[in-house]
Amino acid sequence: MTTVSNSLRLIAPTLLVECSIQNQRVTRMTDRRRFPGVFEAISALLMSLAAVTADAAPGAPVAQFQPFKIGTYSAVALKDGGIEAPVDGKSFIVGQPNEAVGAVLKAGGASADHFEFSIQPLLVHAGAHVLLFDTGAGGFFGAIAGKLPESMKAAGENPASVTDIFISHAHGDHIGGLETSTGALAFPNATIHISAPEWKWLSGLSADEAKNFGIQQVSALVSAIKPKVVAFEPGADLLPGIVKAVELKGHTPGHSGYRIGSGTDGVLVFGDAMHSYLVSVRKPSWQVAFDGDKQLGATTRIALIKSSAASGQRLYSEHFPFPGIGKIVKGKDGASWQAESLH
Repeated sequence: MTTVSNSLRLIAPTLLVECSIQNQRVTRMTDRRRFPGVFEAISALLMSLAAVTADAAPGAPVAQFQPFKIGTYSAVALKDGGIEAPVDGKSFIVGQPNEAVGAVLKAGGASADHFEFSIQPLLVHAGAHVLLFDTGAGGFFGAIAGKLPESMKAAGENPASVTDIFISHAHGDHIGGLETSTGALAFPNATIHISAPEWKWLSGLSADEAKNFGIQQVSALVSAIKPKVVAFEPGADLLPGIVKAVELKGHTPGHSGYRIGSGTDGVLVFGDAMHSYLVSVRKPSWQVAFDGDKQLGATTRIALIKSSAASGQRLYSEHFPFPGIGKIVKGKDGASWQAESLH
């Protein structure tokens, strides 16, 4: 078994994907004239880093899973990989002194010079439904990720049994696992749920634009999944009594969370509304480089933390330390992440 800290110490392609273009984005990312040469430069850098990660297999994550319960539903956190990013004022948090960012990390017991992000989709058995929330990076980022199939196998889960996939947003570390290395559907019997604004955005990306969000061969991907896609309006009740979409604005045009079940045992999967279990929770107003709308993303985080702390809502994070299940609690020093004890 591995932990996030065993991930490769790289500025991984997914973080470059998510921050390098959106860090400067003012309007639609399709307007290349605002940033001449940026798209091409980042694409070249991504290809270079892909070559590096391909040679770095000894540090790669291994299969890992963690079962837990959501009311009467059986759930399992599935490790796909891990990412690190430096504290440099551009790769994750922007607009704050690096010393201030490092101090928050250090106060939480983490290294002050870099961020660590896990990648962990969630699978849930709910009656006749087998639900998968996001799919990891697939083959998009080499050895640092793409372990979802192995983790599913280790957990005794069959990809062909998945009935429904719920996509939070169309970045490579969340949709890369929809296809196999041969371009076939990785979950051939699953309906793919994605918000209508997000599906429209993904479907309209050019190949070069998509690469800057960690998506390879976007036309082939869109064509392959299109027959399985059911686009929904933000906030829709998708599987009544089981899954409801929760609009969480700011990260991408149609970013969505998902509430599973109800009551105190229910869980909210919040996608990329938060990334760091320390900085995102303790400093939610700090802006994130790869939020498409940075101010709106911060507003969403602030509201999410406030409401979750007040209600005791159980939360599932795809980027907090594995296995990513816990809640936000308020103390004398403000909000903090409290991982759920599963042993």
